[in-house]
Amino acid sequence: MQNDLKVKWDINALVLYDRPVSRYVETSVNEKHELFMRLSADYHQFSDVDSGSSCVERTSLTIKEQGSAARLRTDRPFLLISSTSWTEDEDFGILLSALNEYDRMKSSDDALPRVICIITGKGPLKDYYLNEIDRLNFENVKIITPWLSTEDYQLLIGSADLGVCLHTSSSGLDLPMKVVDMFSCRVPVCAVGFQCLEELVVDDVNGRVFNSSSELAEQLQVLLRGFPNENSILTRYKENLKVFQNSTWDIQWSAIARPVFQR
Repeated sequence: MQNDLKVKWDINALVLYDRPVSRYVETSVNEKHELFMRLSADYHQFSDVDSGSSCVERTSLTIKEQGSAARLRTDRPFLLISSTSWTEDEDFGILLSALNEYDRMKSSDDALPRVICIITGKGPLKDYYLNEIDRLNFENVKIITPWLSTEDYQLLIGSADLGVCLHTSSSGLDLPMKVVDMFSCRVPVCAVGFQCLEELVVDDVNGRVFNSSSELAEQLQVLLRGFPNENSILTRYKENLKVFQNSTWDIQWSAIARPVFQR
């Protein structure tokens, strides 16, 4: 955008990037458990079919024994998240095709985990994609499309193992805020490529960039393999996101914008 303003209007602009705000942070295991317990009331994908002892609270991802802190289950599914306004700017057919390929591969590859894919948001094409999702016959992938409170959305972002961004920019000049939210919680992202995206998502540094459903499917197979055991690639991406996480909005504002107003 800085270059565009210079070329078209001869404006010398400073760049102030969107950066994390304090409410977007990694979600603690106890907070995850409480969130999944709430969500399980409406979405069975978070419920545990084996209720077990009345002294134990269970979700499909967490366990909490009476008097103890919650812990993550070793047999939990991988939590994949995306958010959208369900418009033509985002082709969710790409994600559905990639998940279809992933589901097929998982059927013959025990090293790949089951997946819960959460797509949040409201918009004009939601009903269309819900019909598409209903026609899919996944065995190992579950898709839910909740509308959440601001507080639960923030907790859910901080609970995810990986994000997917399908935002494309008609101008090629704007960066997706949803990725900023995910990066603020140190959640790596697979994002569809477009002009200027590299200013936010750097391929194989803090996530992956893809240009087709087949590329995304391949990336998911690599990044999810072996879960919940540590994946060295995802771990590296999360470590690299500490730099982004530490460069907060307040720091960026004080360093770049405030001096302009103090002139």
